[in-house]
Amino acid sequence: MLRLENVKKHYGEFSLECSLEVQAGCVTGLIGKNGAGKSTTFKAILGLIYPDGGKIEVFGKPVEKLSISDREQIGVVLSDSGFSGYLTIKDLISMLRNMYGNFREDEFLRRCKKFRLPLDKKIKEFSTGMKRKLQVLAAISHDAKLLILDEPTAGLDVIARDELLNLLREYMEQDERAILISSHISSDLEGLCDDVYMIDDGKIVMHTETDILLSDYGLLKVTDDQYQKLEKEYIIRHRKEEYGYSCLTDQKQFYMENYPGLAIEKGSIDEVMTMMIRGEK
Repeated sequence: MLRLENVKKHYGEFSLECSLEVQAGCVTGLIGKNGAGKSTTFKAILGLIYPDGGKIEVFGKPVEKLSISDREQIGVVLSDSGFSGYLTIKDLISMLRNMYGNFREDEFLRRCKKFRLPLDKKIKEFSTGMKRKLQVLAAISHDAKLLILDEPTAGLDVIARDELLNLLREYMEQDERAILISSHISSDLEGLCDDVYMIDDGKIVMHTETDILLSDYGLLKVTDDQYQKLEKEYIIRHRKEEYGYSCLTDQKQFYMENYPGLAIEKGSIDEVMTMMIRGEK
């Protein structure tokens, strides 16, 4: 559905070097701290910036050769852009109707009503959460096959996030659809994504299935003495702490069976990301 191979982009001291793949039927997460390269990757996929090297394919075609009808099959939410604040939803409907041959107006209106979005109010008067809801509703309103979502749940409260995530799950119920999504809220990704890529300083530093991350990864909390005696073959990262060391492993079961006295915590996306970025090899 989407494939990036050695995509490069240079901005002064920052360099993006990214390879990733989003398969049909899958929700793929892209995680990393601010400035790691997530938004740059999204913009390269959408043709908003031109890479200095590498290949980007969407629907099996080079991104620069996508037809208008191909591009209509992509739904987009970007974290740093949105609709003009001087438009109303009624204005937006007219635009969407002209832009997309498959715009589902009745369904769009039904969902706007469900999310309590006023049709006649200018978008600049919407709250941040309301604006984000509108962006996502517009992205899925034209039966797109691929969604590119950069921080779609930012600014939403717990209830609104849950509603939005359920909407994305409903979207994925149809065959031959896929989502690439980034979010600072790890619980959103843990409950939605099939796999995750971690990007740091412009480079992909990890790729794993979400189920494997949550089941096999763990944090060992060990004293200095325990660390010296620890078999380190399956330690991915370690970090010095006041009490000793915190160690990230992708073989949690090995240490549970062979070191029954160790304090071992279940891994989460946040904890794994922190250790991958701040820990030492």
